[in-house]
Amino acid sequence: MEILEINYINFRNLIDNNVKFFPKLNLFFGKNGQGKTSLLEAVYFNATGKSFRTTKSTEMMKYGVKRAGVYILYRDSISEKTLTVKFNDSKKEYYYNSKKVTYDEFYGKLNVVTYIPEDIVLITGSPSIRRTFFDGEIAQTNSEYFQDLKNYNKLLKIRNKYLKEQRTKEIEYQVYEEEFVKYGAKVIEKRLEYVQKISIILNLNYRKLFDNEKELSLSYDCHLGNIKKMSIKEIEELLKEKIKKSFNQEKRYGFSLCGPQKDDFLFILNGHEAKSTASQGEKKSIIFSLKLSEIDMVIREKKENPVLIIDDISSYFDSNRKNSILGYLRKRNIQVLISSTGDLGIESENFYVEGGEIRYGTGFEQCK
Repeated sequence: MEILEINYINFRNLIDNNVKFFPKLNLFFGKNGQGKTSLLEAVYFNATGKSFRTTKSTEMMKYGVKRAGVYILYRDSISEKTLTVKFNDSKKEYYYNSKKVTYDEFYGKLNVVTYIPEDIVLITGSPSIRRTFFDGEIAQTNSEYFQDLKNYNKLLKIRNKYLKEQRTKEIEYQVYEEEFVKYGAKVIEKRLEYVQKISIILNLNYRKLFDNEKELSLSYDCHLGNIKKMSIKEIEELLKEKIKKSFNQEKRYGFSLCGPQKDDFLFILNGHEAKSTASQGEKKSIIFSLKLSEIDMVIREKKENPVLIIDDISSYFDSNRKNSILGYLRKRNIQVLISSTGDLGIESENFYVEGGEIRYGTGFEQCK
C-alpha cells in the first residue's frame, strides 16, 4: 500500500492544505510544536478512525471550529482508493471511495503501523493497554475477529448488567450466557493463533536488529491456563467450567470474572518477563521489533505492504539503535512517514514543518 496524498481541514494546528507523499521514506522535520506529529496523527486517524494521542475528537479540532475532516488518496495492489473521516465533537462520519460507510466497513481498508514514544506502555502499562493494542492489530487484518470481538464486548456488557441486577435466573440470561461463552472462546482462540505466529517473527527481528544473543517471545497469558493445544470446543468447555466455579463470586461482585477481558500479553526476554527485567533500551528495542513484526504480519495476512509511521525517532533512540533501524528501513519496500528535529543522514524526501505549514524539499539548516 502507498498513500499518495492527504488533505486536512481544521485539524490541530495544521494550516488547511494537502500533502503529496513519496513511495519510500518521507521525512518531516522541524522544531518541536510545529505540527510534525499532528500530520502523522492525521494520517493515522484517517486510516483507523482513531488518534494515537487522544480519545477526544475535540482535541483534534482547531479551537473555535465546529467541524473538521481528513481525506486520503491511496493505492493498493488493485487500484487507487479514497478514505475520508468527517467529525465534530459528538460524531464521526466515514467514507470509502466517496460512499458513506459504517466503521465496520471502514476499518482495515488502509493498513498502517505506528511507532511513537508512548508505545513503551505496551510493556510497562496495564494489561488492558496490551489487550486494546493487540485486539486492534488482529482486527486490522482479520475482519472475522473484528466482528467476534465486537459481539463478545456487547455480550459482556449484557451479562454484567444481568449479574449486577441479580437477574441470572431469567431465561434470557441463559441464552446470553451461551453466546458469551461461544464468542469468548472465539476471541481467545484467535488471539492465541496470532501470538503464536507473530512471536516467531518478533524474535527474528529482535535478534537481527538489536541483539542476536538473546531470545524474545510474546506469550498469551490466558486466565484459563495452558490452552496452546486446545480446540475451540475444548476452550469453550473450559470457559464454561471456569464460569461455573466463579458464578457465586460473580453474583456477589456484580460483574464477570471470566472471559478474554481477563487475559494479558507478556513479552519474555531470555526467559524473564521484560516488564520487570529489561533495561529501558531493551524495552524500546522490543517495541520496535514488535512494530516491524506487525508489518510482516500484515504482509502475510493481506498480501499488502502497510504504511509505517514513526514519530520523533531522534529523541527516542541512541545513535546505534537509530542507525540500525534506519539501515533496516532502507532495505524494505515499504512507505515510511517519519518525523525528526533534524537530518537523519539517510536518503529521503524531506518536508519542513513550521507553524502548521508543510513545505517540500527545504534544507535542514532551518532547524538550527
